[in-house]
Amino acid sequence: LLEASPGVAEVTFVEKEPAERHAIISWEQKNSCILPEDLKNFYLMTDGFQMTWSVKINETPMPLGSMVINSVSKLCRLGGSSMYTLPNAPTLADLEDDTDEEDNGGKPEKPHFDSRSLIFELDPCNGNGKVCLVYKHAKPVVSPDTEIWFLDRALYWHFLTKTFTAYYRLLITHLGLPQWQYAFTSYGVSPQAKQWFNMYKPITINTALLSEEADTFVNKLDPNKVFKSKNKTPVMKKKPPSQPAGSQKSQTSMTSSKTSSLSGNSSRK
Repeated sequence: LLEASPGVAEVTFVEKEPAERHAIISWEQKNSCILPEDLKNFYLMTDGFQMTWSVKINETPMPLGSMVINSVSKLCRLGGSSMYTLPNAPTLADLEDDTDEEDNGGKPEKPHFDSRSLIFELDPCNGNGKVCLVYKHAKPVVSPDTEIWFLDRALYWHFLTKTFTAYYRLLITHLGLPQWQYAFTSYGVSPQAKQWFNMYKPITINTALLSEEADTFVNKLDPNKVFKSKNKTPVMKKKPPSQPAGSQKSQTSMTSSKTSSLSGNSSRK
């Protein structure tokens, strides 16, 4: 599908060997949790996924699409280490505020950076955020229920799917377009990314989350109506209002005084 699309060049798929079963078991033992069955089966087929493609601009290929799922060895936990090497440096867990518990309005409960949740990075998203495998309930024991969430650059959480299989389908159908995960946020993708969406529109563009009315960006200004000649109605000139007699007398006295002063000046000259 990509190779048949106009302007697409250099579609690269990195084939990877299946992950060793003992590598998966050791990962589960190290992190004290069990991988979901669909993700475990995926790793037993291929240890991660990587596919990239470019577009030709002035006959020069420019990297555009990127589809990545980290291997088992790179399925690292978020929020465990400090952001700096200094002692007592802040961590992601310091962002948690117990007093900031709000009603989500029926939406899924958001993950926590502290020990209440376990978060693992599935896709680095080329620096635009992180797609994460989330175990939301880690106390007193880790619940096997997992979800896929998107963590944007401002460290806000956005729910994507309940299962890895559903996320994998989203990744494929969106062709790895840049910032496609932001289509599932309240603020949407950037204008530049929206242009790429219009060129290589994914299959799911007609869903409720991604739908856009075609007329939204259409200028509905009709020049024929705007610049249409109209019959001008003649404007009646209003007569100046009649002045009272007293004011007329004062004006005549002022004019007479002016003429007399002018005549006096001329005689002096």
